Amino acid sequence: MEPKLDGARSVVCVAYDDLSLFEAGIASEVFGLERPEFEHPLYRFRVAQIEPGMLRSRGGLQLRADGGLGLLNRADLVIVPGWRGTDAPEALQRALRRAHARGAQLLSICTGAFVLAEAGLLDGLEATTHWRYVPAFRERFPKVAWIADVLYVDTGSIVTSAGSAAGIDACLHVVRRHHGSAVANLVARTMVTPPHRQAGQAQFIPMPVGPATRSSLGPVLDWARARLDKPLRVGDMAGRAAMSERNFLRHFSAQVGIGPKEWLRRERVAAAQALLERSSQRLEAVAQAVGFGSAAALRAAFRQTIGVPPTLHRRQFGSREGGR
Repeated sequence: MEPKLDGARSVVCVAYDDLSLFEAGIASEVFGLERPEFEHPLYRFRVAQIEPGMLRSRGGLQLRADGGLGLLNRADLVIVPGWRGTDAPEALQRALRRAHARGAQLLSICTGAFVLAEAGLLDGLEATTHWRYVPAFRERFPKVAWIADVLYVDTGSIVTSAGSAAGIDACLHVVRRHHGSAVANLVARTMVTPPHRQAGQAQFIPMPVGPATRSSLGPVLDWARARLDKPLRVGDMAGRAAMSERNFLRHFSAQVGIGPKEWLRRERVAAAQALLERSSQRLEAVAQAVGFGSAAALRAAFRQTIGVPPTLHRRQFGSREGGR
């Protein structure tokens, strides 16, 4: 068995004939790149092929992996990118069940959830996949509580994500769980991608976002983010955008995918997460700093958005000296 590098977690991505390079590339980009900005490696990344010989990806590129399914026996995290069809090989299912039974974390991207479900690993759990495939998955796997309109679902030991780019959000979420938001945000910055989208955000926006125009809300969102500690009303944001409130609400939902009040709540929770992780401020001070006004309001929003109380999040990721 290979020694761990300074405590780096072992990550193994499954590869197969007709592999989606984009989704496998997400795993490689987040967990496989050297990151000189950190003192020690965060992860040790390997690719395990489920079939012998040279693999061919979608698009015709040939692939050579680091080994076979035996690599899953030593993995701390196993990633299953979007699957190629309907039936997963029994050998892969067995390897995934063994890895999960000994405590490895599993992460699927897009239709990779199909493989986890076929292995019986999602029975009785909530899970997601690309919205297009949810009806078929619900029919085939009735024991799984499929959720259509979220970016990813984290049940603790298993994370399932929606289509393609939502895999970036799920992978960054796992990095946040392992190393905290500061590390996850730095990884995101090196990828030139937004730091983190909460799991419950919609998978798609009904109206496509066109090129930047006078109606682009980017400057308004940046303006609001800089003022989270202050009272912010929808009318204030509409005025900043030089729109009527009704027109602003329509544009906001079309461009962002959620309403402005929900967006503000999520942004404030994200700001609170960062403060909880890097400071020892009491909850009341954190709540005031991000615009919730009271520790009770912060607790309620944190539970609704993250699913755990802020004190638990601080114990997991923050300073041990943090106040309650």
